[in-house]
Amino acid sequence: MFNRSYTRLRFSTRIWQAIQHHPPPPIRLSRVFPITRTSWPRPRHLTTRAAAKKLFKESPISVTLASIFILFGMGTLVYVNYIYRSYFIGEFSAYPEPVAVKLRRALFYSNIDVQPTNAVKYYRQALEVADQLGMDPFSDEIIGVKIQLAFLMEKVGQYEKAIEVLEIVHADCLKWIDALGGKEGNEGKRTRVLGKTVGISVKLGELYSSRHIDDLEAAEEKLMYSVTAVLKEKKRREQEGVKEGEGPWMSDEEVGGALEALGTHYEKRNQHYLAAPLFLEALSLLPQSNCHSVVLMNNLSLSLLLQKPPANPSVAPTSDAVMIDNATQWARKAIALADSIRDPARRTPECDHGCAVAMVNLGELARRAGDPDEARRWFGQGKRLSREIAFVEGMQLAEDGLRGLGGAN
Repeated sequence: MFNRSYTRLRFSTRIWQAIQHHPPPPIRLSRVFPITRTSWPRPRHLTTRAAAKKLFKESPISVTLASIFILFGMGTLVYVNYIYRSYFIGEFSAYPEPVAVKLRRALFYSNIDVQPTNAVKYYRQALEVADQLGMDPFSDEIIGVKIQLAFLMEKVGQYEKAIEVLEIVHADCLKWIDALGGKEGNEGKRTRVLGKTVGISVKLGELYSSRHIDDLEAAEEKLMYSVTAVLKEKKRREQEGVKEGEGPWMSDEEVGGALEALGTHYEKRNQHYLAAPLFLEALSLLPQSNCHSVVLMNNLSLSLLLQKPPANPSVAPTSDAVMIDNATQWARKAIALADSIRDPARRTPECDHGCAVAMVNLGELARRAGDPDEARRWFGQGKRLSREIAFVEGMQLAEDGLRGLGGAN
């Protein structure tokens, strides 16, 4: 039988052990110098208004600056009070007050007066108090604290420690699912914990594939798990139906996000023949009028152009002309979709950036097809659009393409 009490204690202790031997280095802030106070002469027998007029005539610049500082101070006071009530109180309303007190301090040292060592100390104390109060270690609130701790490790450059914390959370979630996920009454909790596990896997894949770690094998393992778990649960529900109490599974957009993450991983490894079907499936799960679809169409276009599957004697290799034609069609679809989304509520920078990149890609495709005039036209359009939207990377790509054709104007 799965011992819940033992799991709580082990869960918090293992996370703390993952970071206590190598605490994050303190981030030193610039020194704050004391403000020198000056005594303003105040004439007697004058009303406040008359005194203010006299003072302004004598020192107009100083009085103006003083007024600005006073108003700024009042505004800051109001803002700090708003932040305290909405951020430090509202964000922790789901926690018992003894836990919330520790978390407010941890958040303060994480985001405002950045002192990682103190932040870690208060996160540890929050988990210990939560354990003493009997909070469920697999609740959204407690898993959220541990994810926030991993985020802090990443923020201060302790990427290995961030991974170690997330690996502990991931492994213990899987153990709970295996041991208690099928127990009657745990249907809704299983859905929630499984969803968290998938999200943590995607984040681990991102960290493993980053330049700081560069462990592509581990990244692929985590991303493959996330896709497999998402599709397996989706298929089970379609075949068996949703059990009472299970609640909804991940949305199509969330499922598409897991597929896209794995596709991006294969793209980085130049395994475009594996990336293309994942991008296509992710695209099919997004609404048609979605700016992120423009990005996916670009990714799909690139993968179709660059895919080089392993040689198969029974299958004839795809010709370059066919690959260029397929890639061109998807790049044009990306531009058409970006142009069709006019509603400001739905149009995001991804539409403009994706359109600019698609234009540059069409220039490169035309160059490969042996049409330099068409290539120059698309590179020029991509450069102009990138300049209009201040998209530096797009301008650089377009200029590189033009230089390759013998012109950068």
